[in-house]
Amino acid sequence: MANDTQNSVKALLKPRGWWALWAVFSMLLAGHGHAAPSSPVVHLTDSERAYLTVQNPIGLCVDPDWWPFEVIDDRGQHKGMAADLIALVSARTGAQFVLHTTTTWEESVAASQAGKCLALSFLNRTPDREQWLIFTEPLLIDPNVLITREEHPFISDVGRLRGQTIALPKATAMSERIKRDFPNLTVLDTVSENESLGWVSERQADMTLRSLIVAAHTIKHNGWFNLKISGQIPGYENRLSMGVLKSETILRDILNKGVATLTDEDRRQVVDRHVQMKLVTDVKTDYTLATAIGALLVLVVVSNGWWVRRIQLANTQLKAMAETDALTGLLNRNGLGNSFAFDVERALRYGRSLSVIMLDIDHFKAINDDFGHLVGDKVLADLGYLLTKATRNVDTVCRWGGEEFVVICHETPLEQAEQLAERLLQMAREHPFASQRPLTLSAGVAHVQAGDVPDALVARADAALYQAKNSGRNRVCVAAAVKVDTLPA
Repeated sequence: MANDTQNSVKALLKPRGWWALWAVFSMLLAGHGHAAPSSPVVHLTDSERAYLTVQNPIGLCVDPDWWPFEVIDDRGQHKGMAADLIALVSARTGAQFVLHTTTTWEESVAASQAGKCLALSFLNRTPDREQWLIFTEPLLIDPNVLITREEHPFISDVGRLRGQTIALPKATAMSERIKRDFPNLTVLDTVSENESLGWVSERQADMTLRSLIVAAHTIKHNGWFNLKISGQIPGYENRLSMGVLKSETILRDILNKGVATLTDEDRRQVVDRHVQMKLVTDVKTDYTLATAIGALLVLVVVSNGWWVRRIQLANTQLKAMAETDALTGLLNRNGLGNSFAFDVERALRYGRSLSVIMLDIDHFKAINDDFGHLVGDKVLADLGYLLTKATRNVDTVCRWGGEEFVVICHETPLEQAEQLAERLLQMAREHPFASQRPLTLSAGVAHVQAGDVPDALVARADAALYQAKNSGRNRVCVAAAVKVDTLPA
């Protein structure tokens, strides 16, 4: 028994083997400090609290056979790292989950596509999945490594391999990406992590690409010490997020608030709870090469992380610039697009009220002609601030273009939206704008109805606005209901 243990430890500590990469992963997971775990409760908006009141408990689909990440045990309970991390998010947000039981990952994916569960637990973001899901920020980031038999040479460039096979669980993100990015490899579909590693150990496949956490646990548990780490593929780490149906943007936002509270210490404790790598201290092993490789990998990962962070910040700034009106600071038409489509879909699906107010400044051209464009810009900026101040936090104010503004009124019947529009017009009449000239608005109001799409809803509000303009301006007109069969397809 002692010899078996020593052999197991030696296998784990081989150069280019487990110890170096596991040490690096542990250091990164632990972070720079050891802050005590906390249990903050996030602040939810009125709309988010109302959503949970209606939706709790939320159907959750998981991978039933992906230990130690997650599994459905013999008693039908969700266990593993994903379960523990989601439990923390649940406790801190109030989002409660009920497990939708399946026997395979493919069944879970199919159940999600069919709308039987609003959320999927622990998965990577891929183009295929983006067809029906939106994703939270990652709950856990875990490197993937190439696993081969002991005699296989180190793999520096996967693209140069020829005539080799790679075993991967079917319907996973890594299988999807490898098939797309490396057509030089033949992908062998398996049903589980264990089967993939077993095929490599038994020479039925040349390699597999697996999470470092899963590989370390599975190889140690099954005694497959004829396997080793032979390389990594840049950019192929697991960024394990929760996926929710595209219509559930509020749920995604709630979960993101919970994910943001997860600390390095929270994650480290969860990983340590499920993966214990114990070393025998009396085994004499030369750690020099392993330490050097570990130090080099730390430098590479830290350097890459710095550049990735810079790129992420740049992309965030570019996205904000593309979706925000520089003059007023409001969303622009482009920024409103996706969220508005989801708002309409959600309102129709759950029978909720959603109204749109379209506003236009009367005779705005005269302001630019008489006072100049600088004063005109100041009037637009002041009006944007006024609309934001006069509406609720859950409403969305957008500069539609030129002197036109749109207000999306969530959970608001038509009558209340009309009353809000009248208040906005009155506030504009009373506000001392930079032009020092009385300013009036015209407004059109429309309410979502069966069969609606965003363009049709805005078109009705726009038609009502033109009616207000043609009726003498400085007034609110309400769009008449339209028969479903006359709405745009």
